[in-house]
Amino acid sequence: MPKETILVVDDEANIVELARLYLAQEGYRVESAGDGQAALDKIAAIRPALVVLDLMLPVVDGWEVCRRVRAGEQRDLPIVMLTARDDDVDKIVGLELGADDYVTKPFNPRELVARIRAILRRAERASAPGQAIRVGDVTIDPARREVHVGDRLVDLRAKEFECLRTLAENKGIVLSREKLLELAWGYDFAGQTRTVDVHVAHLRKKLAGSLAQIETVSGVGYKLVV
Repeated sequence: MPKETILVVDDEANIVELARLYLAQEGYRVESAGDGQAALDKIAAIRPALVVLDLMLPVVDGWEVCRRVRAGEQRDLPIVMLTARDDDVDKIVGLELGADDYVTKPFNPRELVARIRAILRRAERASAPGQAIRVGDVTIDPARREVHVGDRLVDLRAKEFECLRTLAENKGIVLSREKLLELAWGYDFAGQTRTVDVHVAHLRKKLAGSLAQIETVSGVGYKLVV
């Protein structure tokens, strides 16, 4: 039975074909686009399960594609960004815009497939219903994918939600950045723990004024406390 459809967006044909080859071997259907506007059109038309998105695209760049997706009706669509440079600035900006992961070119296609599998597993788990979790005045509803501080609905991106849910499920327990990556992202991020700091910073801003606080434990990681 065919798996989900993956949209690969890159203006380099050899990159698209390499990704297509390895993803097809795993049973995924693969669609492609060569520029940002074509990517946005295909996302609306075919509603893929995940997008592999190059940053340096003609017409509309990858940052803008990500921004528009996160502002639209498919805001929870998983996105893996491709960057040609091993540059923390590119990666952090991409994560702040809501990318779920990033891969630096040239990449190992097997690693790309493994990351895609992990993200899709997390998305499937996230869609499964579960009991609400309450920490102080914060209520996390996995079934509705909603977070409330008191009566206020908090707008969280997909990975922010997963990060908060993981901390809440382990309330009072210190989780290392590596452990958070394993539990909230579903795999080892190969030491790229900066993404945890970015998401925690966003969560702190969005939970400002609540009784639940994300504390930093120096040299170890984070914990959620009241």
